[in-house]
Amino acid sequence: MRKPVDIMATDFRALEVLVRVYHLGSFTRAAEELDLNQSVVSYTIEKLRGVFDDPLFVREGRQLIPTPRCEEVVIAAGDLLAQFAGITAAGAFNSSSSTDTITIACNYYERALIIPHLVHAMRAEAPNIKIEIVDASYLGHDKLMRMEADLLIGPFVQLGAAFYSRTLYEDPYVCMMDPANPAAKGPLSLEQYLALEHVYITYGGNWKSRYMQVLEAQGHALSIAMRTPSPAGIRNLISGTELAVTVGARLSRHLGEGLFLTPCPVEAPVAIQMVWTARTHESAMHKWVRNHVVQTVRATA
Repeated sequence: MRKPVDIMATDFRALEVLVRVYHLGSFTRAAEELDLNQSVVSYTIEKLRGVFDDPLFVREGRQLIPTPRCEEVVIAAGDLLAQFAGITAAGAFNSSSSTDTITIACNYYERALIIPHLVHAMRAEAPNIKIEIVDASYLGHDKLMRMEADLLIGPFVQLGAAFYSRTLYEDPYVCMMDPANPAAKGPLSLEQYLALEHVYITYGGNWKSRYMQVLEAQGHALSIAMRTPSPAGIRNLISGTELAVTVGARLSRHLGEGLFLTPCPVEAPVAIQMVWTARTHESAMHKWVRNHVVQTVRATA
C-alpha cells in the first residue's frame, strides 16, 4: 500500500525542479536552467524521494530514467504549477511584450498547411514569443501528458476527460496520379480506385488513414505497390508512373502541381483537431494561441 504523501513536506519550487530534471534527463542541465547549484537539485530530488516513497529516477548506463511513479507525479505537478502560475500571473496576456514559449506537436500535413500561416500571424502580434514545433507522430496525446507539448494539431480524436479538443475542419480525400495514367480521365468508381496500384503513406507505421479504415471495414483491400512514411516528395514518386496516392484535398493542392486530381470514391473525410489539456486550458497565453489557430484556419480555408 502506497503511503500517504505529506503535502506540507514539499513546495512548488521542489516540483519545478522535479519537472525540469524529468524533461532534461539531467541534474546538471536542470541546475543550469534553474540557475541553482547542482547540490541543491540533488538535495531537492532526494527530499522528494522521501515524500513520494519512490526513487523517482534510476540510472541505466549514462541515462537518467524516470520511474512510473515519477511520471505520475510530473503530470500532476504540471497541472499544479500551471494553476499556480495562473493565480499569480496578471489576468491579461500582453502579446507585444511576451517572451513565453509555446510548443506545438503536429505532423507533415499541419507543418505544410497550417504552421507557416500560424507562425506569421502570431509573430506579427508577439514578435518575441518562442515557438517550438515537435513531431507528433502517433504519440501526440502522450506528448501532451508528458508536457513535451502544449498543443496538438492533427487528425487526433479526443481520448478521455484529460483532454480538451476543437474540430478545426474536415478534409475529404482525393486521389492523385500522373496525367498520363490511363485512369486519369474523370471521377473514379470504387472498382476503378481499387484496381489502381497505390502508394500508401504510413505516417511512420502506426497511423491508419481514415479512408483505409473505411475500406477495411467494408471488406476491401488496396493493391499497395509502395509504402512511404510521409507525403514529402510524393509528387516526384508518382510522376511518370501508373501509381496513385490518396491524400487530403487541402494537402493535394500543396503537393499536386502538374498531377491529375480526382475525388476519392471512399466517403471518409478526416477531421483536423486541436487538442490540449487542463494544464493550459485557463492560461491567457494559450487561449491567445488557440484563438490564432482558429483564425488562421479560417483565413486560409
